[in-house]
Amino acid sequence: MLQCFPKKRLFHAVRNLNYVSRNQVPNNTTNFYSTRRELDAAYKPSVVEANNTGVGSVAPNDTSKPKFSLLLPPPNVTGELHLGHALTGSIQDVIVRRKQKQGLDMLWIPGMDHAGIATQVVVEKKLLKERKLSRHDIGRDRFLDEIWAWKESKSKSIKGDLCRLGSRMDWSREYFTMDEQQSKAVKEAFVRLFEADLIYRDQSLVNWSCTLESAISDIEVDSIEINGPTAIEVPGYRKKVVFGEMVDIAYKVQGLEEEIVISTTRPETLLGDVAVAVNPADGRYSHMRNRRTMLWHPIRGEEIPLIFDESVDPEFGTGAVKITPAHDRYDYDIARKHQLPLIEVINSKGMIRENLGSFSELPRYEARLKMMEVLAKQSLLREIKPHSMILPICSRSKDVIEFLLRPQWFIRCREMACRAMESVECGQLQIIPNSFEKEWFRWLENCHDWCISRQLWWGHQIPAYEVKSAGNACWVAARSLEEAQHLARERYGFKDFQVAQDTDVLDTWFSSSLLPFSSLGWPEDSKDFKRFYPLDIMETGHDIMFFWVARMVMLGQQLTGQLPFKKILLHGIICDEYGRKMSKSLGNVIKPEHVINGITLEQLNKEIEALHQQGTLSASEMKKSLSGQKKMFPNGIPECGTDALRFTLCSSNVKNYFINFNIQECLTNKLFFNKIWQATRYTLGCVKRFNPTETQFTKECLSEMDRWILSRLGNTITVFDKSLETYNFHLAAAAWKTFFYSNFCDVYLETTKVHMTPEHASTAANHCRVLQYCLSLGLYHLEVFTPYLVAELRPHLPPVDLRFNPTDWIDSKLESEFDQLLEICQNIRQAKSESNPPIARKHNPVVHLLSKSDQLTELLQRNTANIQQLTLCNRVILHRTEEEFGKVPFTTKSTASHVCTFGVFTNLQPSVKRDTSNSGKKLSKLQTEMDKLLKTVNNEGYKKSASEDVQKKHLERIKQIRSQIEEMQNIVM
Repeated sequence: MLQCFPKKRLFHAVRNLNYVSRNQVPNNTTNFYSTRRELDAAYKPSVVEANNTGVGSVAPNDTSKPKFSLLLPPPNVTGELHLGHALTGSIQDVIVRRKQKQGLDMLWIPGMDHAGIATQVVVEKKLLKERKLSRHDIGRDRFLDEIWAWKESKSKSIKGDLCRLGSRMDWSREYFTMDEQQSKAVKEAFVRLFEADLIYRDQSLVNWSCTLESAISDIEVDSIEINGPTAIEVPGYRKKVVFGEMVDIAYKVQGLEEEIVISTTRPETLLGDVAVAVNPADGRYSHMRNRRTMLWHPIRGEEIPLIFDESVDPEFGTGAVKITPAHDRYDYDIARKHQLPLIEVINSKGMIRENLGSFSELPRYEARLKMMEVLAKQSLLREIKPHSMILPICSRSKDVIEFLLRPQWFIRCREMACRAMESVECGQLQIIPNSFEKEWFRWLENCHDWCISRQLWWGHQIPAYEVKSAGNACWVAARSLEEAQHLARERYGFKDFQVAQDTDVLDTWFSSSLLPFSSLGWPEDSKDFKRFYPLDIMETGHDIMFFWVARMVMLGQQLTGQLPFKKILLHGIICDEYGRKMSKSLGNVIKPEHVINGITLEQLNKEIEALHQQGTLSASEMKKSLSGQKKMFPNGIPECGTDALRFTLCSSNVKNYFINFNIQECLTNKLFFNKIWQATRYTLGCVKRFNPTETQFTKECLSEMDRWILSRLGNTITVFDKSLETYNFHLAAAAWKTFFYSNFCDVYLETTKVHMTPEHASTAANHCRVLQYCLSLGLYHLEVFTPYLVAELRPHLPPVDLRFNPTDWIDSKLESEFDQLLEICQNIRQAKSESNPPIARKHNPVVHLLSKSDQLTELLQRNTANIQQLTLCNRVILHRTEEEFGKVPFTTKSTASHVCTFGVFTNLQPSVKRDTSNSGKKLSKLQTEMDKLLKTVNNEGYKKSASEDVQKKHLERIKQIRSQIEEMQNIVM
């Protein structure tokens, strides 16, 4: 084992290390290696993952350690995991593994969400497609049985996918948002909020899906931008419905030979108009202001008033707007202000309500067409013109949203929102990245009361009971029917009464907002609650910051008196490689299992066809998706493995608003792991040949290259640690990719081949120890990203003495020197490859170097063998004078820096003309860099703002480039 560290050992036979429990390393190193199964010739993800299924689940077990707890945002039980789930799981698993290595007692809580609307819609479609039945046909109880069966099937699949990702969750604490414990917490929370007068019942405008016959939340509304007339499929209509048209309609003024023209995109709601509004400053209507001006409603045959309100935009259309308060939020506020009546036109099923003449019982968009005909016959239809608009669509049913007045349950959010803002302002709650703080404050400052009731069958039935007695009625919140009856008698003094529970269910976000504490046993004062609440971090996508994160904070503070977590880490939305959101209509949806296992285009198509057969996708959606898949994945998706998926997801800056996922990058990372695999096989082969012992030796016995790679290792770990501490996972991943690819495999490992011979046995043994140490410690840290790869490779390597600080080996001066050396080697390789014809080993290439620096000359002299190996040349010759250097008839010649010129001599025939085109390219590149620098330093702002050190560096670089340009000009000439 390597002993060159002063009074320290690189490797230590430590038993029972938590990161490699099956690595029981005996003192006899030779025996240790002989007991290990030989590594396969290449890295095969499927084999590695099958061999190491135990990399996941872990439970807290040491109360003497500081705790760290977090919660997995629960996947919906609507289907399989998508890449967004994989991103969340990968990020959180990195955090968990990192904290474990730091010695913390970890708790990562898994669970799943019942997803009220989403799950009900999926099961309804399945039922209709398979059995031609609706939920109403089979009744509530049987329909709920169907959903529970769906849940059982899908939850097993989701759990399997999460385990396949290597997630270290404590599955003994798994929850489901409708299990007994969660149901108890939901009832308790509702009752407490009701008793605190924070929950109330009111009739108000809500987002309404006529297909679902339910209110839905803002997050379930997709805003579709329409530019001009556009035909769109609407559930329940045989023909597409045209949107994107503005209709001008005339209202006759009573008592005057005048008319007022209003503009609307929804002519069918004319039935519910109760007024027309104009701005009091609009001169076109000033003569009507001081008289009670009435307009004639052409359909209902009654008068409606002209009102004046400053909120009306006189620049929009004719400056006159129709007021339909029962179906528009703006109109609703105007009506309340002016004490106007409310006339509901559209019912919960999207039909025109009764008592509206020939329009009654018509589907709303059929009523629209009829309204246009009626208005045209009355000569009141003035114009139909193209119009840009935003159309609200229910993301679940794809129906067009209506705004309907319905009695609903609401939570008062004003005070809780203020406390949530204060927690961020005073620094108690940290949002990462802090750029989201502005959105946090913007949303909470304008936070509306939260509509928490849904007209569904699947979900937590609202624990509110209507009590009726002798013509009186009131609502009570109770944990059970018995408690509601008790309240009716004791609190309200009722004797003869009827009690009925509200049939509505709670918004899914209500139960999920309790999870930071309900998943730990609240409302009971459990051991878990005492130990692990509040959570240390909440990591999730920024798209649900308000619908979930803000509400967790508000209800956590209200119900527990504490913040539910200390930090909020928000990640971006996964998009395809072109920056498009993933959707079935684009055919660009990628599942984690597609990346892990690989999948053919034919198999992808079959999945889409199965969704259609199941009823999830319509025929038109299936057609679009199949077309999109053919464009995106003409050759299918190659097998990449779990580690490559995790590493690729974490290689993006997850703090960005959007994260583009590229399959090719994932495949590249799989090849990167094969590089590490082959490096390990090479190392094991060398160890077997040279059997490095525990011989004591000093730091000085190592070569410069040995010390350089150890310095690079120390710097890599420093960057890695700092990056993970600030949640910059992409920088941490990039640090190891640079180390293993560019430093370890492409440079250090290649140079060790020079001495892996019997005559250099001592040096070879040193190299073996360094190779082992770099791999062992590197894999120890890389494990947070790639648990399967590390679980397979680390048993073949000695464990690391974690008491040793690798940063002790950092040598900035040595690294700076080797940067020069490696840049020279890179330039030589590039010149060889770009030469015409490319220079190969068979051409017997000999590198000639001319150095203008004594320091560089010494460095080159000490490393001629390394240069020869890294440039794939047969010999390296150093020249001391330009005259001597200039006599060689080089095949290619160039500069490596301002102090080094090189040439490559080969056995190519003299008739082959030396190619100087590459030198010309390099000259052009240098000139471009010079021009940019000169432009920068000559800028007035630069001269005032740039520091003296920066200006000196830029001037020195200009001097260096100028020297290189002069040299290159001589070469080209």
